[in-house]
Amino acid sequence: MDPILKIISIIGILETLVLLVGIIWAIVLWAKGILPVLVHLGNGLAKRKIAVFAKHDDLSSIIKLLTDSKLFNKNNICGITKKEDIGVAEQASVYIVYWPDWKDCIIDVLNKKPDACPLIIYAPVDQSRIPEDQMRNIDGHRHTAVTNFRGRLLNDIVTAMITTSYEKK
Repeated sequence: MDPILKIISIIGILETLVLLVGIIWAIVLWAKGILPVLVHLGNGLAKRKIAVFAKHDDLSSIIKLLTDSKLFNKNNICGITKKEDIGVAEQASVYIVYWPDWKDCIIDVLNKKPDACPLIIYAPVDQSRIPEDQMRNIDGHRHTAVTNFRGRLLNDIVTAMITTSYEKK
């Protein structure tokens, strides 16, 4: 009976070692894969400034959409309502453009946008479509996205915050 107990004891020790190695490996993978994403997202949601390029009711509607999600702090959102105020967006690290209000000034916004700053253009389906030449121009800039749905807009903002780095200004 003694040799059987010794064999079972050795097998138990080996299983425990395999389990410990597996747990340590899972923690390392989590720390290398998921933790950086959570840090980027946390910094983005807490600290990054969002510039919303829209006018009148559209501006308040987009800001309400962002704040109602409880993901974004209203103090981190600034509204840009006219071309002359584009310079205010320098403090922002994410640009959201409401296409129907800014279609005539999109080149100015693209020229002002820093290379590392994500730009999300919200072009609702029931409004004017973005012309093909403008789409090519938008696509020629880094970190740009076009969305047609409000829910997708939130998703694109969160994704942009995760995939672009946050630099303190």
